[in-house]
Amino acid sequence: MTETAIVADDLRKTFDEVVAVDHISLAVPRGSVLGLLGANGAGKTTMVRMLTTVLKVDSGRGIVNGFDVQQQPQAVRRSIGLAGQYAAVDENLTGHENLTLVGRLNHMAKAAARQRADELLDQFNLTDAGNRPVRTYSGGMRRRLDLGAALVSRPPVLFLDEPTTGLDPASRLDLWAVIETLVADGTTVLLTTQYLEEADRLADNIVVIDGGLVVAEGTAKQLKARLGDTVIEFEFHAPSDASHAAEALGGTVAAGTVVRLVMSEGPATLRDAMNRLDAAELTPSHVALREPTLDDVFLTLTGNSGANS
Repeated sequence: MTETAIVADDLRKTFDEVVAVDHISLAVPRGSVLGLLGANGAGKTTMVRMLTTVLKVDSGRGIVNGFDVQQQPQAVRRSIGLAGQYAAVDENLTGHENLTLVGRLNHMAKAAARQRADELLDQFNLTDAGNRPVRTYSGGMRRRLDLGAALVSRPPVLFLDEPTTGLDPASRLDLWAVIETLVADGTTVLLTTQYLEEADRLADNIVVIDGGLVVAEGTAKQLKARLGDTVIEFEFHAPSDASHAAEALGGTVAAGTVVRLVMSEGPATLRDAMNRLDAAELTPSHVALREPTLDDVFLTLTGNSGANS
């Protein structure tokens, strides 16, 4: 069995005049998590849909679990689980019925499908709600059930397209724990996410895409190290002051009235920045120093303050 579970080799996809994915290549070692980060429209979901055979590839090659997504789509589908941004379960069926149905569609015997449904309901803390219609479930419960449905056939490769979007913090933490357990048991995961802390916690490697292109790749630690040792944030009373300060400092307006500046020479950079603000007759209302985060990396690479869908 190949040591690389997912390979994208020069993949490209266009929709009319729009280039959604522009010759992207990546590889995911077996038993690891790749975090795919990008702003809204960057091409994340298009990548997932090509690698899961939902969308036809225009050019390039995709290999999943050793199978070619174009030449062997049925074998790819038998190898994967897919959970998207929205729970794809039937709200008129019970949780147990949903999971049993998925098992039967995967050609499992009726008794085996029911047993697998019991196992997954227990794994996702849904046993007490297993015989209730899904329409009575909370958003977090539906998302857990959807992930359970993707795992019915015990796939070696799992694609998660923003699986925790819209969940409350507690439900998100629960789902993170489940994903970590799956990976510890050998599952390979390709995860797209709008939560930078999610990639920071779960991903062994991160690929940042912008406008259909790969703009950075590495571990969270490597990506943060590219920026520098310290981040300074200057907060101003008015957005116009922040805009002028960003021009004077060569920094980035992070959010309305906050200007973000990455530095590598500590106090000397801070002194220089304050002198420049003085010369521009700009006085920050607050100054903070901290270590770089993945959010800083994303902002620097794409010009967005956070990854969206």
